[in-house]
Amino acid sequence: MRIEVDRDACLLHGQCVIAAPELFSFGTAGDLVWIAEPGEGLRAEAEAAADACPEQAIVIT
Repeated sequence: MRIEVDRDACLLHGQCVIAAPELFSFGTAGDLVWIAEPGEGLRAEAEAAADACPEQAIVIT
């Protein structure tokens, strides 16, 4: 599984951080940080984060 975030579309609402703190967080500069290639065991969390994104900036492949 791979998680990609469209940084141009992302407005840093943080809904992904709330939905999947195991995968998404904010860096010290306020930028979005995520695990790009998590294990398959975190698919449900990744999908929850993608669903929660108001900008639909998260793509899971």
